[in-house]
Amino acid sequence: MPPYLPGDYVKVEFPDEATGVGEWMWVRVSRSDDQQQLLFGTLDSEPLNDYGDRISLGSELTVSYSQIREHRKRTEFTKH
Repeated sequence: MPPYLPGDYVKVEFPDEATGVGEWMWVRVSRSDDQQQLLFGTLDSEPLNDYGDRISLGSELTVSYSQIREHRKRTEFTKH
């Protein structure tokens, strides 16, 4: 079973090349590729840093497993 399943959330570190100060944002997993160590998903946070037109809320992203700092199952984000 892959570690990251569709609907899960991962917190990803996004470096700011201009300031050197990184930002952490949630990405909702669409799929993952364990062999390539890549995760594909949608940005679920509003960026605070200015990334130009490169990323914004809802952007489709490919993320390296090495950028992932936290993992939560989708059930941890639903209200009961």
